[in-house]
Amino acid sequence: MTLFLVVRLPLGWLCGADPPPSRGVSLHPYFLDRKTDTMFTKLLPAAALAALTAVAAPAFAHATLEVQEAKVGSTYKAVLRVPHGCGTEATHTVRVQIPEGFYSVKPMPKAGWTLEVVTGPYKTPFMNHGTEVTEGVKEIIWSGGNLPNEFYDEFVFRGSFGKDLEVGSTFYFPSVQECATGEEAWIDTTGAENAEMPAPKVTLIDADAHQH
Repeated sequence: MTLFLVVRLPLGWLCGADPPPSRGVSLHPYFLDRKTDTMFTKLLPAAALAALTAVAAPAFAHATLEVQEAKVGSTYKAVLRVPHGCGTEATHTVRVQIPEGFYSVKPMPKAGWTLEVVTGPYKTPFMNHGTEVTEGVKEIIWSGGNLPNEFYDEFVFRGSFGKDLEVGSTFYFPSVQECATGEEAWIDTTGAENAEMPAPKVTLIDADAHQH
Protein backbone atom coordinates (compact mmCIF):
# COMPACT_ATOMS: atom_id res chain seq x y z
CA MET A 1 0.00 0.00 0.00
CA THR A 2 1.33 3.43 -0.97
CA LEU A 3 1.51 5.91 1.91
CA PHE A 4 0.78 9.52 1.09
CA LEU A 5 1.79 12.30 3.42
CA VAL A 6 -0.03 15.53 4.09
CA VAL A 7 1.88 18.56 5.28
CA ARG A 8 0.31 21.70 6.73
CA LEU A 9 2.14 24.82 5.66
CA PRO A 10 1.85 27.65 8.23
CA LEU A 11 3.18 31.03 7.27
CA GLY A 12 5.92 30.78 9.93
CA TRP A 13 7.50 27.81 8.18
CA LEU A 14 7.46 29.65 4.85
CA CYS A 15 9.45 32.40 6.56
CA GLY A 16 12.18 30.02 7.70
CA ALA A 17 10.85 28.25 10.80
CA ASP A 18 11.19 24.47 11.19
CA PRO A 19 8.68 22.50 9.07
CA PRO A 20 5.81 20.82 10.92
CA PRO A 21 5.51 17.03 11.29
CA SER A 22 3.68 15.05 8.60
CA ARG A 23 0.80 12.64 9.05
CA GLY A 24 -0.60 9.86 6.89
CA VAL A 25 -3.66 10.72 4.81
CA SER A 26 -5.36 9.49 1.67
CA LEU A 27 -5.74 11.39 -1.58
CA HIS A 28 -9.20 12.59 -2.51
CA PRO A 29 -11.23 9.57 -3.78
CA TYR A 30 -11.52 11.07 -7.27
CA PHE A 31 -7.75 11.28 -7.52
CA LEU A 32 -7.11 7.82 -6.04
CA ASP A 33 -9.25 6.32 -8.78
CA ARG A 34 -7.27 7.94 -11.56
CA LYS A 35 -3.89 7.34 -13.15
CA THR A 36 -1.08 9.66 -12.10
CA ASP A 37 0.37 9.88 -15.61
CA THR A 38 0.38 13.16 -17.50
CA MET A 39 -2.66 12.46 -19.67
CA PHE A 40 -5.93 11.30 -18.06
CA THR A 41 -8.46 9.39 -20.12
CA LYS A 42 -10.60 7.53 -17.58
CA LEU A 43 -14.28 8.54 -17.54
CA LEU A 44 -16.54 8.69 -14.53
CA PRO A 45 -19.15 5.92 -14.20
CA ALA A 46 -22.29 6.82 -16.10
CA ALA A 47 -24.37 7.40 -12.97
CA ALA A 48 -21.79 9.72 -11.42
CA LEU A 49 -21.38 11.61 -14.69
CA ALA A 50 -25.13 12.08 -14.98
CA ALA A 51 -25.26 13.49 -11.46
CA LEU A 52 -22.49 15.96 -12.24
CA THR A 53 -23.98 17.13 -15.52
CA ALA A 54 -27.33 17.75 -13.82
CA VAL A 55 -25.77 20.57 -11.80
CA ALA A 56 -23.09 21.63 -14.27
CA ALA A 57 -22.47 25.32 -14.76
CA PRO A 58 -22.47 26.97 -18.19
CA ALA A 59 -19.27 26.71 -20.25
CA PHE A 60 -18.16 30.22 -19.35
CA ALA A 61 -18.29 29.33 -15.65
CA HIS A 62 -15.87 26.39 -15.70
CA ALA A 63 -12.88 26.29 -13.38
CA THR A 64 -9.91 27.23 -15.57
CA LEU A 65 -6.26 28.25 -15.48
CA GLU A 66 -5.47 31.89 -16.22
CA VAL A 67 -2.49 31.09 -18.48
CA GLN A 68 -3.35 28.19 -20.78
CA GLU A 69 0.04 27.67 -22.46
CA ALA A 70 3.24 26.50 -20.80
CA LYS A 71 6.74 25.70 -22.04
CA VAL A 72 8.09 22.18 -21.76
CA GLY A 73 10.97 22.06 -19.27
CA SER A 74 10.15 25.47 -17.79
CA THR A 75 8.59 26.83 -14.62
CA TYR A 76 4.89 27.64 -14.64
CA LYS A 77 2.74 29.72 -12.31
CA ALA A 78 -0.74 28.22 -12.22
CA VAL A 79 -3.63 30.49 -11.27
CA LEU A 80 -6.76 28.39 -10.80
CA ARG A 81 -9.89 30.49 -11.27
CA VAL A 82 -12.92 29.31 -9.28
CA PRO A 83 -16.00 31.08 -10.67
CA HIS A 84 -18.86 29.87 -8.46
CA GLY A 85 -19.91 27.53 -5.67
CA CYS A 86 -21.87 24.25 -5.67
CA GLY A 87 -25.26 25.42 -6.85
CA THR A 88 -25.91 28.22 -4.36
CA GLU A 89 -23.58 26.91 -1.65
CA ALA A 90 -20.26 28.47 -0.75
CA THR A 91 -17.01 26.62 -1.46
CA HIS A 92 -15.04 25.74 1.69
CA THR A 93 -12.34 23.47 0.18
CA VAL A 94 -10.44 23.43 -3.12
CA ARG A 95 -8.34 20.41 -4.09
CA VAL A 96 -5.97 20.22 -7.06
CA GLN A 97 -4.35 17.02 -8.30
CA ILE A 98 -0.73 17.32 -9.44
CA PRO A 99 -0.09 14.74 -12.17
CA GLU A 100 3.32 13.25 -12.80
CA GLY A 101 5.35 15.51 -15.08
CA PHE A 102 4.85 18.66 -13.00
CA TYR A 103 7.56 18.87 -10.35
CA SER A 104 8.97 21.06 -7.56
CA VAL A 105 5.46 22.21 -6.70
CA LYS A 106 4.91 25.05 -4.23
CA PRO A 107 1.40 26.34 -3.47
CA MET A 108 0.73 29.90 -2.36
CA PRO A 109 -0.82 30.40 1.11
CA LYS A 110 -4.20 32.12 1.10
CA ALA A 111 -5.49 34.28 3.93
CA GLY A 112 -8.40 32.64 5.72
CA TRP A 113 -7.67 29.18 4.31
CA THR A 114 -5.65 26.24 5.70
CA LEU A 115 -3.05 25.00 3.20
CA GLU A 116 -2.00 21.35 2.99
CA VAL A 117 -0.13 19.19 0.48
CA VAL A 118 -0.32 15.45 -0.04
CA THR A 119 3.00 13.92 -1.08
CA GLY A 120 3.82 10.54 -2.56
CA PRO A 121 6.29 8.61 -4.76
CA TYR A 122 6.80 9.33 -8.44
CA LYS A 123 6.26 6.54 -10.93
CA THR A 124 9.37 7.75 -12.75
CA PRO A 125 12.00 9.70 -10.74
CA PHE A 126 13.48 12.82 -12.33
CA MET A 127 16.78 14.66 -12.01
CA ASN A 128 16.84 18.11 -10.42
CA HIS A 129 20.22 19.84 -10.64
CA GLY A 130 22.04 16.52 -10.45
CA THR A 131 19.90 15.07 -7.65
CA GLU A 132 17.39 12.28 -8.24
CA VAL A 133 13.93 13.17 -6.92
CA THR A 134 11.71 10.19 -6.16
CA GLU A 135 8.66 11.81 -4.56
CA GLY A 136 6.81 15.08 -4.45
CA VAL A 137 3.47 16.86 -4.21
CA LYS A 138 0.50 14.86 -5.50
CA GLU A 139 -2.35 17.06 -4.30
CA ILE A 140 -2.84 20.59 -2.96
CA ILE A 141 -5.67 21.34 -0.54
CA TRP A 142 -6.96 24.75 0.52
CA SER A 143 -9.63 24.23 3.20
CA GLY A 144 -11.57 26.01 5.91
CA GLY A 145 -12.33 29.01 3.74
CA ASN A 146 -15.56 30.61 2.59
CA LEU A 147 -16.05 31.51 -1.06
CA PRO A 148 -19.75 32.42 -1.59
CA ASN A 149 -21.37 31.39 -4.85
CA GLU A 150 -21.81 35.08 -5.75
CA PHE A 151 -18.04 35.70 -5.72
CA TYR A 152 -14.96 34.59 -7.65
CA ASP A 153 -11.47 33.76 -6.39
CA GLU A 154 -8.08 32.41 -7.45
CA PHE A 155 -5.81 29.72 -6.03
CA VAL A 156 -2.14 29.82 -6.97
CA PHE A 157 0.70 27.32 -7.17
CA ARG A 158 3.89 26.98 -9.18
CA GLY A 159 6.19 24.24 -10.38
CA SER A 160 8.19 23.00 -13.37
CA PHE A 161 7.13 20.90 -16.33
CA GLY A 162 9.35 17.93 -17.17
CA LYS A 163 11.70 18.18 -20.13
CA ASP A 164 10.43 14.92 -21.63
CA LEU A 165 6.80 15.97 -22.00
CA GLU A 166 5.40 16.04 -25.52
CA VAL A 167 5.17 19.42 -27.23
CA GLY A 168 1.58 20.09 -28.34
CA SER A 169 0.03 17.80 -25.72
CA THR A 170 -2.52 18.88 -23.14
CA PHE A 171 -1.67 18.73 -19.44
CA TYR A 172 -4.57 18.54 -17.00
CA PHE A 173 -4.88 19.54 -13.34
CA PRO A 174 -8.09 17.81 -12.14
CA SER A 175 -9.69 19.91 -9.41
CA VAL A 176 -12.55 19.55 -6.93
CA GLN A 177 -14.54 22.19 -5.05
CA GLU A 178 -16.18 21.01 -1.83
CA CYS A 179 -19.21 22.70 -0.28
CA ALA A 180 -21.47 21.98 2.70
CA THR A 181 -23.61 19.33 0.99
CA GLY A 182 -22.12 18.97 -2.48
CA GLU A 183 -19.11 19.43 -4.71
CA GLU A 184 -18.05 20.47 -8.18
CA ALA A 185 -15.60 17.92 -9.66
CA TRP A 186 -13.66 19.42 -12.57
CA ILE A 187 -11.99 16.12 -13.51
CA ASP A 188 -13.01 15.30 -17.10
CA THR A 189 -9.76 14.91 -19.07
CA THR A 190 -11.21 13.47 -22.27
CA GLY A 191 -10.71 16.74 -24.13
CA ALA A 192 -14.26 16.55 -25.51
CA GLU A 193 -15.64 19.89 -26.68
CA ASN A 194 -18.96 19.30 -24.92
CA ALA A 195 -17.43 18.14 -21.63
CA GLU A 196 -19.66 19.35 -18.80
CA MET A 197 -16.96 19.31 -16.08
CA PRO A 198 -13.62 19.71 -17.89
CA ALA A 199 -10.43 19.63 -15.84
CA PRO A 200 -8.33 22.83 -15.90
CA LYS A 201 -5.67 22.43 -18.57
CA VAL A 202 -2.66 23.91 -20.33
CA THR A 203 -1.24 23.27 -23.78
CA LEU A 204 2.47 22.46 -23.76
CA ILE A 205 4.61 24.38 -26.24
CA ASP A 206 8.26 24.27 -27.26
CA ALA A 207 10.69 25.86 -24.82
CA ASP A 208 11.83 28.29 -27.54
CA ALA A 209 8.33 29.19 -28.72
CA HIS A 210 6.76 32.62 -28.20
CA GLN A 211 4.14 32.36 -25.46
CA HIS A 212 0.79 34.10 -25.97
